[in-house]
Amino acid sequence: MRCIITAGPTCEPLDQVRRLTNQSTGNLGTRLANHLATLGHDVLLLRGEMATAHLPVAAVKILPFSSVDNLASHLASLACSDPIRVFHAAAVSDFSFGKTFFRDPKSGELIPVHAGKLSTRIGPLLAELVPTPKLINLLRDQFPNAIISGWKYEVDGSRAEVIDRCREQIQGARIHFSIANGPAYGTGFGRVTSESVIHTPTLEALIEDLSRNLQGID
Repeated sequence: MRCIITAGPTCEPLDQVRRLTNQSTGNLGTRLANHLATLGHDVLLLRGEMATAHLPVAAVKILPFSSVDNLASHLASLACSDPIRVFHAAAVSDFSFGKTFFRDPKSGELIPVHAGKLSTRIGPLLAELVPTPKLINLLRDQFPNAIISGWKYEVDGSRAEVIDRCREQIQGARIHFSIANGPAYGTGFGRVTSESVIHTPTLEALIEDLSRNLQGID
């Protein structure tokens, strides 16, 4: 079966030197891609250029991405009506940078600053954070016959609240299931559908569970 997996973080430029990114290693998505490839599946791994998990990669085609827009462009170019699997595990930044400002010490006015490399000689700066598009909300139209899974890594709240957020994602993005993890969920992973939660205690168990469910979900 043909599988598309996104993994690792996006990075959004502040200037030509500095970046805003997520603390994502790309480990989960890369290991899932390796496992599915060893089972004989046709796997394309879209992996963030800032991913820090330097794992050996099995017979997998790799397409690197940088920003949210860059990843969105790759996914749009891969759009198809085939019954494939899409595992959207990338840590997509919720924000990109808008304008950067310097506050005039006399008037208090915010003055836009433009530079290839912002200098500390200017003093304190204020950077505007602009929400990025929710790429998972585009996947159903791009891959209308695919089985699509999303991810919810949450830091705040309880396990029950994370599961509720997964179900909101399932409904809003029209996907089949969402993987819950992070400090708010607690140890392990939850494969959440609109009706059930399948808990797996380790990453290895999650990967095994996902590989067994390539043809559908239970």
